[in-house]
Amino acid sequence: MGQLENKVAFITGAARGQGRSHAIRLAREGADIIAVDICRPVETVPYPTATPDDLAETVRQVKALGRRVVAAEADVRDLEGLKSAVDDGVDQLGRLDIVLANAGISAPASTLEMSEEVWSTMIDINLTGVWKTCKVAVPHIIAGREGGSVVITSSLAALKANENIAHYSAAKAGLIGLMRVLAKELAPSQIRVNTVHPTTVATEMILNDTTYRLFRPDLAHPTRNDFEEAAGTLNALPVAVTEVEDISHAIVYLVAGSGRYVTGTTHVVDAGGLL
Repeated sequence: MGQLENKVAFITGAARGQGRSHAIRLAREGADIIAVDICRPVETVPYPTATPDDLAETVRQVKALGRRVVAAEADVRDLEGLKSAVDDGVDQLGRLDIVLANAGISAPASTLEMSEEVWSTMIDINLTGVWKTCKVAVPHIIAGREGGSVVITSSLAALKANENIAHYSAAKAGLIGLMRVLAKELAPSQIRVNTVHPTTVATEMILNDTTYRLFRPDLAHPTRNDFEEAAGTLNALPVAVTEVEDISHAIVYLVAGSGRYVTGTTHVVDAGGLL
């Protein structure tokens, strides 16, 4: 019997990467899943974003584990679309216990040279989109009167400064404040709220030419090996990137009974990057 039997989790950015990994891991622990992703290109994002086929693959893998899943294409900037997706999922699955506000983008740019659109899109998705996710989803947990858990995907970039990601760092740092206020407000309802802070994770958001150039500006055409060589110097442990499963392990700890008294924390998974 899994740690999350009879629970339902709402996951944004679930079509691939960390979101898909979390959906599969929570399903393996017995949870049913409400999965959403934008599934179309996003302005200012320099790498291909998730597709409907990606979301369908997440659905396939969750169903293969014998769990129920409700999926929808939704943009976390669209409050009504997001609300419709979670409301429909709860109608079909009967409850909501867990919210994973995971959707996010990366678009490196110099602080003083980035356009207003680049800044605004980042804040709208990575910060305001998390607030909208919580706004439409958490009331369902409250209505269930059995408590629950919210985990917000922040980043090591909220705790450690690097060049060319001021908008990303600002959004991810803002999530810490949002999390702490929510943790206080929701504690009387037995709902725990935490942030998780990964270092670089091997996903499509990281494994692309834009990121490679960010880490190796000294090279005209850096490769993944060049990127990993540079990224590895930032961590105390001898690893360049973590895997999606490493973050999913942390998520399960926080949302299951193992984390029943853990709330208001910044849970770091960084291979010693802060050291």
